[in-house]
Amino acid sequence: MSLFGLGNRNQKTFRPKKSAPSGSKGAQLQKHIDATLGSGNLREAVKLPPGEDINEWLAVNTVDFFNQVNILFGTLTEFCTPNNCPTMTAGPKYEYRWADGVTIKKPIEVSAPKYVEYLMDWIESQLDDETIFPQKLGMFDILIKLVGHLAEFSGPLFANYMRRSCILINCCIAVGAPFPPNFRDVVKTIFKRLFRVYAHIYHSHFQKIVSLKEEAHLNTCFKHFVLFTWEFRLIDKAELAPLEDLVESIIQL
Repeated sequence: MSLFGLGNRNQKTFRPKKSAPSGSKGAQLQKHIDATLGSGNLREAVKLPPGEDINEWLAVNTVDFFNQVNILFGTLTEFCTPNNCPTMTAGPKYEYRWADGVTIKKPIEVSAPKYVEYLMDWIESQLDDETIFPQKLGMFDILIKLVGHLAEFSGPLFANYMRRSCILINCCIAVGAPFPPNFRDVVKTIFKRLFRVYAHIYHSHFQKIVSLKEEAHLNTCFKHFVLFTWEFRLIDKAELAPLEDLVESIIQL
């Protein structure tokens, strides 16, 4: 058994970190995120910066939260297996089935790791679709820092793990490019499904997170996630039921 599942993690489920662009509005917004997160004020970090476009803010943060969940689940791929988690659940009352409306139109029951694999593939396809998330590949030569604000909330071993697991990606949100009319709906679906990964982790793997001494990191990432989705009303309250008490405690702090 290797620390954080480095020895035999599922390469299909754990994927390279996607990056917000530099040399563009997206890079400016990412710098704002990093700066406000560095202050430790998560409520301030999630707010739309004055004068900025709401869709650009949602786009940059969607990439950021995708990376957070990607990295968190990457620590568990050795333990979240088809044998240990034959269905994607969040406690005894909630089970999630997968459908993307395109290749899989009827919801199917799959294991938790398979669900996350499908989910991450689907989110990447949305992020890479220029008709949804406007972008221009190769617009700039990007030098992306491999570890963002997540590292400051975690120990050195986890930070080193992130450095080894991330790569640079040429992905630029085009300045002034239009967002589609259904952009917010797509973003809401992404966040709704990312929440399900958090719900599964808390219900099925929290003790493992504790044993890895990463519960503070998990809790901080989830608090950031909840405050952002609450600020912009991205997840219906009914969807939050599996972690209702935890969500309420974060919102009321």
